[in-house]
Amino acid sequence: MNKTVVIDVVGLSKSVIGEHTPFLEKYIAKNNLTTIEPMLPAVTTAVQSAYLTGKYPAENGIVGNGWYDRIDNEVKFWKQSNKLVNGDKIWDKAKKVDPSFTSAMMFWWYNMYSSADYSVTPRPNYLADGRKMPDCYSHPAGLRDTLQEKLGQFPLFQFWGPGANIKSTQWIADASMLNDDLHNPTLTLIYLPHLDYCLQKFGPDLPVISKELNEIDIVVEQLVTFYEKKGARVIILSEYGISPVNNPIHLNRLLRQHDLLGIRIERGLELLDPGVSKAFALADHQIAHIYINDPSVTEQVKALIKDVIGVELVLDKTEQAKYNINHERSGDLVVMADKDSWFTYYFWLDDAKAPDYARSVDIHKKPGYDPVEMFMSSKLRAGYKLLRKKAGLRYVMDVIPLDATLIKGSHGRVGVADEYKPVLITKEKTPDSVAATDVFDIIWKHLA
Repeated sequence: MNKTVVIDVVGLSKSVIGEHTPFLEKYIAKNNLTTIEPMLPAVTTAVQSAYLTGKYPAENGIVGNGWYDRIDNEVKFWKQSNKLVNGDKIWDKAKKVDPSFTSAMMFWWYNMYSSADYSVTPRPNYLADGRKMPDCYSHPAGLRDTLQEKLGQFPLFQFWGPGANIKSTQWIADASMLNDDLHNPTLTLIYLPHLDYCLQKFGPDLPVISKELNEIDIVVEQLVTFYEKKGARVIILSEYGISPVNNPIHLNRLLRQHDLLGIRIERGLELLDPGVSKAFALADHQIAHIYINDPSVTEQVKALIKDVIGVELVLDKTEQAKYNINHERSGDLVVMADKDSWFTYYFWLDDAKAPDYARSVDIHKKPGYDPVEMFMSSKLRAGYKLLRKKAGLRYVMDVIPLDATLIKGSHGRVGVADEYKPVLITKEKTPDSVAATDVFDIIWKHLA
């Protein structure tokens, strides 16, 4: 099979390609650019799973970055086991055709315990005293040690949060090239998250994000040059584009005001209790899953949400089939925002009673995605907390603001303008527009 690399440049769309991305602009002029029609939901884990299985969420089960487990009565966000993704992956198919085929997943999601030959993904080291240390997980396990010995510790705090920057993306690129030199996999999947940060913070405002655009352009050039010298077929793609937004919607606050949300008080702070809620919203960018524990309130909830300014679609299980998202993990209702809006997970009515995790980077405890984690409320406060850390004292890095209006870019919906749709760039001839599930076949043609 042909050596192939798929470079996932998160947030890449026609809207950001231009003078600040000179390599990409020249590369596209010599090759072919295809628009990928956004699927529902157009979010990281769902789209990547569609690309790698050729199946929509209704079949592969990945209905978003998180879902509500009705057995555990827990919201599960950013889980990592590949066993959650139903169906054969592209490397499974390739292995059946060519037993010598090997694959590497370099930071694509659902990375752990897959049948890929090599994989690396963020994985903090949680110590007994409560500290979270930067680290990553790999298969084989020794690969992590080799990479960190040569490249330094994986920069976890530059991968997400207010400190996110090009360092993490550069580390991933360097690790991918090093792994290629060591193992020469037939297929390599590389995830470059850098544009995700600035585009959600500032939207596609090119003068404001010009530095970040140039930084990712340089990394992409490094990778393309490296892999083309090795004779690899190169695919550059994105999962979604990010478009401007200005209207955060707090669905859980609405449900709470109608006595539908279960709230617990602990140490004077409020926690959302999904298991006792009659209904609650799991927010995921411009998509929200509404889980209803009391069927008698279904029509009430549906009517309430349909009246919210900024809500474009409210889909029950039957209506979800049209968008290929009807699965046991999807909400009883799936809600889509309009082009100017996005959904927060916020459920408190008084910031003084917000849970302690609200002001921290805590992607697993929050019952929904929180892009405000990319902002910092006070550098002085953060510095004080770091001093406590260095002194060996207990600390909580509670430096995240509670102002959802800070967010200027989002994604997740269908029906976006052409300039904000994800793209696929390759030397091979491709149609002008393809479905997300068609990407599986495009990768396969490059391999076979």
